[in-house]
Amino acid sequence: MKIAVGNDHAGFQLKPVVISVLEERGIEILDLGCYSAESVHYPIYGEAVGRAVASGEADMGIVICGTGIGISIAANKVPGIRCGLCSEPLSAELTRQHNDANVLAMGARTIGPEMARKIVETFLDTEFLGGKHAVRVEMLNNIK
Repeated sequence: MKIAVGNDHAGFQLKPVVISVLEERGIEILDLGCYSAESVHYPIYGEAVGRAVASGEADMGIVICGTGIGISIAANKVPGIRCGLCSEPLSAELTRQHNDANVLAMGARTIGPEMARKIVETFLDTEFLGGKHAVRVEMLNNIK
């Protein structure tokens, strides 16, 4: 499995926590930036991760900005991306089970490192339920 990771300056400090979880699991990482705390524009990184996942270059993605809102909007603009913004493990579980989310968004200014770790682990450990949810995901995929 390969996971694309992207962040803006606000997410720069939380990215190493995410990367450590992925490395502990032997997951290949596609780090699409940013690489410092210098101010940058979050849409660049949300789009980059979204495009990597949509093209198949990565299996899933994780994006981080200050609140997770802006970067999740950017990722969701890419066709085929279902990015869920999660601030606790239950949302991570449900966005995988019900929405087949392929990108996880988190806010570095709204959660701490231990919560981020739990969210990422839950996101990775949870499978899509299919069934009635597959119909709904297909409906989402058909929105143009």
